[in-house]
Amino acid sequence: MDKIKSVTARQLIDCKCRPLVEVDIVTERGALGRGAAPTGSSVGKYEACVLRDNDPKEYDGMSVHKAVDNVNNIIAPQLIGLDVEDQSGIDGKMVELDGTSDKSKLGGNAIYSTSIAAFRAAAESNHRPLYDYIAHGDIKSVPIPSFNVINGGKYTGLTQAINEFIVMPYRADGIEEAVEIAVKVFQKLGPVIKKYTGEEPGVGRSYGWIAPSEDPEALLKLMQEAIDLCGYTDKCAFALDCASSEMFDEKTNTYYLNGEHLTSAEIVDYFKGMTERWNFVFVEDMLDENDWGGYELAHKNITKTLIIADDFTVTNKGRIERACETNSIDGFILKPNQVGTISEALDAHEFAKSKGLISIPSGRSGGVIGDVVMDLAVGLHVPFIKNGCPRSGERIDKLNFLMRVANMYKGCKMSKIDGLVKF
Repeated sequence: MDKIKSVTARQLIDCKCRPLVEVDIVTERGALGRGAAPTGSSVGKYEACVLRDNDPKEYDGMSVHKAVDNVNNIIAPQLIGLDVEDQSGIDGKMVELDGTSDKSKLGGNAIYSTSIAAFRAAAESNHRPLYDYIAHGDIKSVPIPSFNVINGGKYTGLTQAINEFIVMPYRADGIEEAVEIAVKVFQKLGPVIKKYTGEEPGVGRSYGWIAPSEDPEALLKLMQEAIDLCGYTDKCAFALDCASSEMFDEKTNTYYLNGEHLTSAEIVDYFKGMTERWNFVFVEDMLDENDWGGYELAHKNITKTLIIADDFTVTNKGRIERACETNSIDGFILKPNQVGTISEALDAHEFAKSKGLISIPSGRSGGVIGDVVMDLAVGLHVPFIKNGCPRSGERIDKLNFLMRVANMYKGCKMSKIDGLVKF
């Protein structure tokens, strides 16, 4: 048993220059584990609380000194002396110390960063990379990456309701070709958009190209043109992250999409038609995070793609269990910071797996280098993941991670998902 010797937190910044909590855990044998909590731009209301100082004089209220102090002064004394490999015990102690349903007392960012640090320290104590520690040495594959190439949102003159338009090189010969496909298609898409608009395309909040149209299918045509020009027609499919809670009006119970306000049933009909015209591996967050009836209807009526939840499930075992009971989803986006500890995220994954659901690890828009989700992606043997746009250091780091692992382990291949796709 290697016991925790020290726990130290500090404030750093994420890729969007927003303050975050970073934690170091050192064991009695000298193992060091380091964890940092990224945050998203599209955040579900049921996610663990990101505790910020709300001091307008520092980072416009975004600083996290309270969360840092909570680690150093409240969490640290309770963890010193615990077995670093007892992840559930460490996480359980922090959840007990916090005592709230959303970790708002100590901060989900404080607790999650500490949870990652303990996880990494345990792997380091065993002299193994974290992904190898998770997989118990059984590294035979890396997941297929997918790439957010066009960013929706509200821009001057237009509102593209769908948050992310994604390319997945699911039939690439291997991870190296998958990465090359993503890079080439994304770079070719810039000139394709310029030809369409007559102007240089702008960069969106998640580093993809700004959507040049409100019509989702117009964007799919541009993406397909870039894919075809690169010669990858038979190797790519699409996916969407709708983030529909961002476009849902609670007063009218409607969704904004392509200039119209649609009911839940109309949204389902719209995507049913689109998934029958285009090859989609998955559609994420098609409906609002509280639209339980809509998800049940979507899963019943839409047969040509995987129905995936994010804000709807927030890596929460209880919400995933309810979605299973109503037969509403095919899988969920695995973002451990949503629930706030590694143990709870792993419990959600194992429960989903037992029910035949897919876990799709994903970083957040406010990403970090060395994101633990990549260790989970490889260690848990998931079929595919969300990588973000092939631009910006923390996103490129994820791609290099996959290529490095595949190179280091003899016989390691990229996953195949022909048995999962529905088109």
